[in-house]
Amino acid sequence: MPLHSVRIFNFDDSLLQQHNLIERFKPEVVELKHLGESGRLWLNEHDAAEIRSVLAKHPPHALSFLGSGDYHHTSALLIEQYTLPVSVIVFDSHPDWDILPPHLGCGSWVSYILRMKYVKEVIIFGLSTNDISAFWIQTADLNSLQQERVRVYPYVHEPTRVFFKPQLQNPSIKIEDSLFSKIIHWQQLKGKDLREFIPSVLGNLVVKDVYVSIDKDCLKAQDALTNWDEGKMSLSELTMILQWIKKHLIIAAADITGEYSECRVKGLIKNICSRFDHPRNFSARDKFREFINDTNEHANIRLLETLLH
Repeated sequence: MPLHSVRIFNFDDSLLQQHNLIERFKPEVVELKHLGESGRLWLNEHDAAEIRSVLAKHPPHALSFLGSGDYHHTSALLIEQYTLPVSVIVFDSHPDWDILPPHLGCGSWVSYILRMKYVKEVIIFGLSTNDISAFWIQTADLNSLQQERVRVYPYVHEPTRVFFKPQLQNPSIKIEDSLFSKIIHWQQLKGKDLREFIPSVLGNLVVKDVYVSIDKDCLKAQDALTNWDEGKMSLSELTMILQWIKKHLIIAAADITGEYSECRVKGLIKNICSRFDHPRNFSARDKFREFINDTNEHANIRLLETLLH
């Protein structure tokens, strides 16, 4: 089933300078710039309600650009539009599965959608940050991992030691028991023949209708430049997986984040959180704006060609 349309939810103007993309694919631009500062990193109830009212006027079966990965939580509101069972496939350098508030944030939106009964399964590909390390995994949604509602396949990550956790069982991990702890061994993508591995992972989805969410921070800096750390996956690897998904599954809708925009936020708490969360050596740092724009536009066009044609 082809995606019907392309649209830009414009929170930060990051896509409006990608003239080749706009001329070729003619996306509808939905202006949300007035929510750019208050909606970055997480949404309060008022802003979430306003975005929901905007989404209600647009058909859900589309490919949506959301701007910076700081707005990735908008994916949750897009997925809310579905009432039929759906699987969600995420490409991201971070798992976005924190169980601590704010619950509708760019670091917690996956946990948010896992509370939706019609979201049957979430598959996360491409992690390469320390978000699943021993310290940070303490606030991860391990209950959903245990219940096999979520599977995690990092691009590359060393084993993770967890303490005083119940027995964990999940097709995406192997557990090694140790004194007072367990060691999680991840099935990383690096070094695997993805032409064989991806069918083994996605070929047994409970629901074949899928929502695909892509944060380009999972990509190497040669392919995408963002507000966040450089990823490890190549654009060619990502498009190869998307081609398999398009051929063998039914893409209900998709979104793409991972543009670069200067991080302007509203409120003292968000300013503090932004300074704490954003890495100093983000992949777009010290790059000329035109080079950033050209790099991300090239990736976006490749992704559109893969998903639409």
